[in-house]
Amino acid sequence: MNPDADRPRAAGADAPQVSAGMARELDRAARRLAEGGLVAFPTETVYGLGADAENPGAVARIYRAKGRPSNHPVIVHVAPEADLGYWSRDIPGMARALVEAFWPGPLTLILPRAANIPAAVSGGQDSIGLRCPSHPVAQELLRRFAALKGGQGGVAAPSANKFGQVSPTRAAHVRHEFPELDEDALLVLEGGSSQVGIESTIVDVSRLDEGVGPVLLRPGHITAEDLAAVLGAAPGLPDTGAPRVSGSLKAHYAPRTPLSVTERSRLADMLAAAAARGERLAVAVFPPSPPSIEVGAADVAWHACPAEPAEYASRLYALLRELDAGGYDRIVLEQPPRTPAWQAVNDRLGRAAAAFDE
Repeated sequence: MNPDADRPRAAGADAPQVSAGMARELDRAARRLAEGGLVAFPTETVYGLGADAENPGAVARIYRAKGRPSNHPVIVHVAPEADLGYWSRDIPGMARALVEAFWPGPLTLILPRAANIPAAVSGGQDSIGLRCPSHPVAQELLRRFAALKGGQGGVAAPSANKFGQVSPTRAAHVRHEFPELDEDALLVLEGGSSQVGIESTIVDVSRLDEGVGPVLLRPGHITAEDLAAVLGAAPGLPDTGAPRVSGSLKAHYAPRTPLSVTERSRLADMLAAAAARGERLAVAVFPPSPPSIEVGAADVAWHACPAEPAEYASRLYALLRELDAGGYDRIVLEQPPRTPAWQAVNDRLGRAAAAFDE
């Protein structure tokens, strides 16, 4: 298989290459990781909060910084040259086909964890999540770190935000998220805006020897249709025996301002009720925008949503952070189409709104 044929192009793959100044920062960041410290770095999906995946003490620093439950696994990021057999005790053919088709890129594979890899990265489970990012800064960091580790270093890195909050897509978001951590505690690498803008697709291929086929545990930029084109059949849906993975909780990806997702047909009633309460709202809708709705004295700041799912995903978290800082009483987003192309966006919006379910 030609890995570049008819595959969804991973945003970030065409980003500018690493400059000499950035190379020095990357060397410093690699040393920081080798010393057990924390480094936030850009990927094509979101910025990650990274630590040496084989150092349980360093991984514990991630959990403490995020306020993340210790049984909630993190994803290990590896360089393109990594030996997957170092990280997993079994690499089935389906996994290799997915790697060939979509790596480097926004796809995480859940595989059986090798005995030499600490369980801290897996929340105590017998599996491991592996991903090879396409962002050039991430790749160069991983290469430099692996060289310091003798060739097989990996970086455990969930999104660089407090647990359950909106993921960062810019370095400034990371610094805003962790004001209590100075540069000695958290080194933040610059890498521009994350172009995919939402977290990676996660596919479980850890249970094939039990007769359980590939399972889509988290939708993302790489769709179920993309996966089916490689696997020969659509991946299964999450089941009760599936491994725990990042971003799978009912409430996640949430701003601090209450968030609602609603159909356009319900906007008028929602805005009238907000006007009666004297609330100030931020409302993001699809074109035409704003809709011709009589809202009385409602104080509404209108925003336009992109009509194309990849662009919407790319801008979603930055928009939520912007609106979260606006002092609104509530953020209201128009419900996107309920079609396969919008599955990943609807997944993130549903979990973000669930944080405010009454």
